[in-house]
Formats: sequence, C-alpha cells, structure tokens
Amino acid sequence: MSKPVVAIVGRPNVGKSTLFNALAGEKISIVKDTPGVTRDRIYADISWLDKEFTMIDTGGIEPDSKDVILSQMREQAQIAIDTADVIIFITDVRQGLTDADSKVADMLRRSAKPVVLVVNKVDNFDKFMPDVYEFYNLGIGDPVPISAASRLGLGDMLEAVAEHFPEGAGEAEEDDRPRVAIVGKPNVGKSSIINKLLGENRVIVSDIAGTTRDAVDTEIVHNGKEYIFIDTAGLRRKNKIKEELERYSIIRTVTAVERADVVLMVIDATEGVTEQDAKIAGIAHERGKGVIIVVNKWDAIEKNDRTMREYEGKIRQTLSYMPYAEIMYVSALTGQRLNKLYDMIDMVIENQTLRIATGVLNEIMTEAVAMQQPPSDKGKRLKLYYITQVSVKPPTFVIFVNDKELMHFSYTRYLENKIREAFGFRGTSLKFFIRERKEKEQ
Repeated sequence: MSKPVVAIVGRPNVGKSTLFNALAGEKISIVKDTPGVTRDRIYADISWLDKEFTMIDTGGIEPDSKDVILSQMREQAQIAIDTADVIIFITDVRQGLTDADSKVADMLRRSAKPVVLVVNKVDNFDKFMPDVYEFYNLGIGDPVPISAASRLGLGDMLEAVAEHFPEGAGEAEEDDRPRVAIVGKPNVGKSSIINKLLGENRVIVSDIAGTTRDAVDTEIVHNGKEYIFIDTAGLRRKNKIKEELERYSIIRTVTAVERADVVLMVIDATEGVTEQDAKIAGIAHERGKGVIIVVNKWDAIEKNDRTMREYEGKIRQTLSYMPYAEIMYVSALTGQRLNKLYDMIDMVIENQTLRIATGVLNEIMTEAVAMQQPPSDKGKRLKLYYITQVSVKPPTFVIFVNDKELMHFSYTRYLENKIREAFGFRGTSLKFFIRERKEKEQ
C-alpha cells in the first residue's frame, strides 16, 4: 500500500503552516499573520518513529466567505479532505472556539474520515488547559493540546494520527500488476488516452473497490496482461483562476504517483512543455518512478522533417533533470501510437527492477576510473573502493569511497552515465549513496 495521506485543515491563521513546518523540518509553507496567506497546498513526506506518511498543508477554510480566493481555498481544502486518510483539524486556544470552527467541524463530520482535533498555541499547559476543554463542544473527539511554534505535544498528536492509519499502510502490495499513473496539467488529454485505450481493448471498466484516493483506478487488459491505470484527470472545476487549478492538481498527482510503478507525463503538443509540466514531472523524478513523457495531440502539429527533433530538444531542455525519461508522440483522437505505450511501459518496468551483479558493477567502475581520474583536493585524491546495488524501483547503488567530501556530484553523474552506457536503464532514474570507509578497513 502507498503511504497514508494526512491533511492539516482549519480556519486561516490558526497555525497550520507552523505545524506543517515543525513536522517537515524545513520552511516549506509561507507563514504570515494575514489570513489566507498559505495559498499553495504544499506536501511533504514525513517519517515519525517507524511510520511514514505524506502530509498536506491546506489553505485555511472560511466556511461562508464570498471572497474568491477564500472560496478557492475552501474547494482546495475539500480536495485535501477527500484525498486524505486522516485529517488533523487545527484550532486556536487564544481565539477560542469560533462559529467558523463549528462549520469546519460539520464539513469534516460529513467527510466520515478520521479526524484528530488539535488545539494549537498552548504554550503553557497549566494556564491554557481550562480553555482547551471548551473544544469538546465541537463533538469530534478529545482535543490534543499542542504548541506548533514551541514543538510541544507533537508526539501525542502524531500518536493519535497514526492510530487511524489503514492496516498495512506503507507496506508493499502483493498485487504485481503494473501500475501506471497518468499525470499532467488539466485538459491535456489524460482521460481521452485512457478512454481510447479502453475502447481499443473492449474491456469492461472496473473501478477497483477500496481505493481511498480520488484518483480513479481502471483495469485494462492488453494481450492477456493486466495493467492498472491511475487517472488523475477527475479535476473539472469551473474556475476563473488558472493558477488555483494548477495548485489543486498537485496533491492528486502526488498520491497517484506514490502508488504507481510508471508515470505517463502527458504534455499537450500544441502548448509545448511548460514550467508546470516540469513541476509535475519533478514529483515523479523525486520519487524515483519510471517516466514516459507522452506528447498528446501530435496530429494537430504541422510537421516537417525536423519537427520531432526540435520538439524533443525543447522537452529535454525544460526537463533537463531527467534525461533518462522516454518520449512518445501520440494522438488520443486518432489512436496514433497508443498501442506502443504498453511495450514502452513493460520496458521501463523491466529497467526499474533490473539488478546488476556486484562483480560486473565493479568492473565498470574500475574501467571508468581508469578513463577519467577521480577528483582531488589539496593533494588528497578520491579513492573509489567498491560499488554495489542495494535495491530496485528505482535501481539504487552504494559507492564506498575514502572521503565523501571529494565525491563531487559531477563524478557521480559520470559513473551513472557509464552504468547507463552498459545497461541502458531507459525510463528510470538511478539513485546513488556515497559511504565513507577508512583505508584501514580495506
């Protein structure tokens, strides 16, 4: 199963971003004392004890606001609520229980999701505890007193949250069918691609029961092999603010990518590759997934003998951090090249799970070192002792060296290129960890 998703919701200015930053360990959300300043719903992967989960910071909910931005934030928070396994509902002991808190509580009650009620800004437990009891009136369980700014009570809060995680969350699934997430900006043709694939294969669409995310899982059989397509295209809000729409799509993308083996990053050929495409593709890259860039609406492009090469150049430039990604040019409208997607998905999964024998890896490394001397600094030269592959999905390698500081990023990249020259690894990122080993340990 994928990691559980925890959403932090509440009125504006009760300390959601402060709590988020305290748990994420870095300042990701903008924190200002103006209601509604956390416009972005930001996410982070959190580890606590032996638990891992993805946390979402929502914009504040103003239940009845007519203000456009605040009503967008309410919709955004609703998406977070729908997507989450557990909700942290945060209130403010200094402002006391407000009418807006009660309305948010009603909204959460209707979601039927597990809610942990948190009362923030309790810097002094003796002084504020009588005020905390007032929050029992919300009728959604025991309030947990915390101070996000002073990091008080966070352990108790996380314990309460972890109790609601689905059993087996974060553990590997037995299901070995390839899982393919289709991601990209709204209106690039994600749904059309799935519908076309379904139409070609004449398979009954089954929405697989028990998926807690609101991405839709569709089972497609091709040449006797089952694939699960995770479609993040369920987003069709009438929305004047384009920017807000883009932000909505991020969390859906994160939860879909989390559950996938391969990510199809769909780009609209008529628009070209955009900065937002780069952000969405970055989510798949960070999580080490297989990536295929699918350029849709290729039939709508006027072409000459250089079109494809020039187009690929632009994609590679914008997505320069993932040179390994495969690129396909398709049309959901005409079905052009769509059937070739399956072969590409199979190849990328094969590369994601490829294991290289340690002896072979060390031969490649020895040869690479002979061809290009490792860097040195102040007379001290980097020595590479040993390389071994420790896991797959993505293929992950550990290199033992005499001094980590000398192992420059560019030399790691050089070794990666040598490994790719030998084994391809098309469509998947590779991860490298550098470990230090003193000379006498040899």
